[in-house]
Amino acid sequence: MKKKELQTPFSTRQYMFSDDFEVYYYSDQPVNAVSAHSHNYYEFYFFLEGNVDIYIDKKIYHIKSGDFLLIPPNTSHYPVFLDNITPYRRFILWISTDYCNRMIQSSLDYGYLFQYVTTTKNHCFSNEIIEFNHIRSMLFELIEEVKGNRFGKDAKISLQVNSLILHLNRLVYEKNHLTGNSSTSDLNLEVCAFISDHLDEDLSLDRLENEFFVSKYYISHSFKNSIGLSLHQYITKKRLEACCHAILSGDSISRTYEIYGFKDYSAFFRAFKKEYGISPKDFKSLHSFPESLK
Repeated sequence: MKKKELQTPFSTRQYMFSDDFEVYYYSDQPVNAVSAHSHNYYEFYFFLEGNVDIYIDKKIYHIKSGDFLLIPPNTSHYPVFLDNITPYRRFILWISTDYCNRMIQSSLDYGYLFQYVTTTKNHCFSNEIIEFNHIRSMLFELIEEVKGNRFGKDAKISLQVNSLILHLNRLVYEKNHLTGNSSTSDLNLEVCAFISDHLDEDLSLDRLENEFFVSKYYISHSFKNSIGLSLHQYITKKRLEACCHAILSGDSISRTYEIYGFKDYSAFFRAFKKEYGISPKDFKSLHSFPESLK
């Protein structure tokens, strides 16, 4: 199939028809203006040609041929064209959060790039010409499969998408590994800080996924591997510490356990005794001054 036959007429649509992913090859003239917008899926943007700056989350990227960008869900972005003459060519790959989660469930390696962008707020990645030629070849093969009707089409497309995402993860990981970056540590530190600031609120994995735009499966596994505790264990420890401080400050036990997310006294009692070896009431008595000394 000729490259021209793989092109898609440009559309301003900002929603997906598919539940999983969509891929497009655009080649057109710049438009006068595109307003800031966001969407509820991930967008990979592979730049081929043009004279354009990309604004993402109030940051300007002066992109060049071979760059690719990853734009997380609900992130404002738009292009600014520096002239209306230079042809504008790029690939666009949209991937739903559900599909990302399923990939990451199968292997955390798929999630490195997504969490790296979310924690560092760096959305743009440059590539040498040989590297990008390989990416471009993978994209053309993917689009050709999408537009074709060969036996095993759906299975082949899924394999190609996963292979492309894994390849991009590997490129970024290896570059960061050589320079000593540690985005996973950054993510875990941010999660720990968020937990400390929101101990009296919902701290479910779904909440953390929505806050950090990183798969809950990635958060859960990377946190356990790095910290040595599951998220649930860590949150419980932090809430129990907060309960101890509150009790020592004179707050009632019944008020304290309700504030810090324990659904009932029996759950609080079991967790407290497991952590400290005594009951909350005994802890309060042990650390209270006699009335005569107050």
